[in-house]
Amino acid sequence: MPNARLGVGFVGSGFNARFHIQAWRGVRDADVLGVWSPNAKNAGEAAALARSLDVGDAKAYRSITEMIADPKIDALWVTGPNQARIENIEEIVSAIESGKGTLKGIACEKPLARNFAEAKKVKELVDRVGLKTGYLENQLFAPHVEFGHNLLWARGAATTGRPYLARAAEEHSGPHAPWFWKGEMQGGGVLNDMMCHSALLVRHLLTDPKQALGTVKPKRVTAHIASLKWSRPEYAAQLKKTMGVDYTRQPSEDFASVMIEFETADGTIALGEATTSWSYVGAGLRLSAELLGPEYSMRWNSLDSGLELFFSREVKGKAGEDLVEKQNAESGVMPVVPSEPIAYGYEAEDRHFSRVFLGKEEPRLTFADGVEVVQMLMTAYKSAEEGRTIDFPAPGLDTFRPAVARGEWTGR
Repeated sequence: MPNARLGVGFVGSGFNARFHIQAWRGVRDADVLGVWSPNAKNAGEAAALARSLDVGDAKAYRSITEMIADPKIDALWVTGPNQARIENIEEIVSAIESGKGTLKGIACEKPLARNFAEAKKVKELVDRVGLKTGYLENQLFAPHVEFGHNLLWARGAATTGRPYLARAAEEHSGPHAPWFWKGEMQGGGVLNDMMCHSALLVRHLLTDPKQALGTVKPKRVTAHIASLKWSRPEYAAQLKKTMGVDYTRQPSEDFASVMIEFETADGTIALGEATTSWSYVGAGLRLSAELLGPEYSMRWNSLDSGLELFFSREVKGKAGEDLVEKQNAESGVMPVVPSEPIAYGYEAEDRHFSRVFLGKEEPRLTFADGVEVVQMLMTAYKSAEEGRTIDFPAPGLDTFRPAVARGEWTGR
């Protein structure tokens, strides 16, 4: 009999970890019991958040190894910054190999790593200790995406033929923490940060829900990157003041577009169009997707939430994000996204991977999928740098690091 409950520990205590902790209110058979972060204060606050939400009697640990050694911890959710990924995974594997503790599984946030070589190393390390893995891609689990995807395939594709074009975008005004803006730390700019969502989402939409992602294979990638906003003098000065990053000297891209040509299992061609942006100014974070076929279509926009508030000029207060993530205004007509962890898919993915590690479900996404996503991202960077369409998989990715990540991209 599979264990009735799963004890989960978080590696990382930042913005993303807190989204997951809030989502845990919809997870019935797992508890948040631990948090580790290099920032002990943040770890304590994240653990306190879990306790206040009654999603687990979480405590802060002094190290990842100490957390693994606690028999109450059965699985880890790795949500720390990209530049710490290899170090964190190496400590996890070392703790298990040295007999300090055991785990049932490990789930890791997107992207799996900063480049293809690091992504393969992450998978190889975890494979060495035989852990179940889960690649955390929340947008595939967003309720609107999941419901629309299943319905369109069950009704439209079943009667008139498979879809042939998918579009996806993630757009907001810029990341919360300085490391995201630094190409050498994060691994790139917005393409590495957010195209991991959109590139996988278009492939997912084009795939029959009853079949594996591998039945829709990427064949050719065409990409473009640009620094549209944050290299402009006035915004570069603002970024330097708030984040300590100088985009006049060392920019990262704040806009990226990718066209992926897929080949389906029946030999037809399908296209995926994806765009991501840190230079979008609107109400806040906007996620969107479309799927088109011979006699049908679907569309999703997270800001079409069904709830709007209006504040006149007389309503004054501090800036915040209580209406929508990455909120850009405090007055006028404002869309509100209630229960963002549910709307963006965090709740459903956390519930799914908890059940995977309990032996109740088969994983929808594993570290192998995360490696392939990074492979697509690096192919996109090569395409953007060389100004041409690149066949997938591109040669030379084992040693490839984008110019943005090397600090050598000038924005042109």
